Amino acid sequence: MILETNRTILRPFTLSDAADLFSYAQDPRVGLSAGWTPHKTIEDSRNAIRTFFSSPVFFAVEDRESGHVIGSAGFVGPPSETTDELGFALNPAFWGRGIMPEAVRELLRYGFGRLGLETVWSICFAENRRCRRVLEKCGFMFMFQENLTGRVARDICFYMLLYQDWERRENGNG
Repeated sequence: MILETNRTILRPFTLSDAADLFSYAQDPRVGLSAGWTPHKTIEDSRNAIRTFFSSPVFFAVEDRESGHVIGSAGFVGPPSETTDELGFALNPAFWGRGIMPEAVRELLRYGFGRLGLETVWSICFAENRRCRRVLEKCGFMFMFQENLTGRVARDICFYMLLYQDWERRENGNG
């Protein structure tokens, strides 16, 4: 499956994307804010492509202009027949340009339209204001915040978008 926006192509990852993935996945600003360990080697990026990024509903975000993979976005499950979680990450060199909201909007069209989802939800760390802003721009509603305890306690924000709310926005009524 290939999805297209004005500035990006969302397509399956291939192992040849490992260098592009590594270029942003090694940056602690990306991995730590997305909840994963920054990649230490290009082999870490290859392994991510072979495993987590191999899902048919998770995509490489390719910049149309350069042809390079500048991010990742898609449904990260665990999926049900009507609900799925959306996750994304973007190379910091492309932050602040509206690229991720553009990609997320296309993923929502895909999820609600082709996959038949009724609810899409997403989580992010409370301090990750960029992620929160992408979700809000795309119509997600903040639901609640919860403290995640572990080695380091962090607050996680839960967001949700219902099909009927998305459809209203798509039709210019919301």
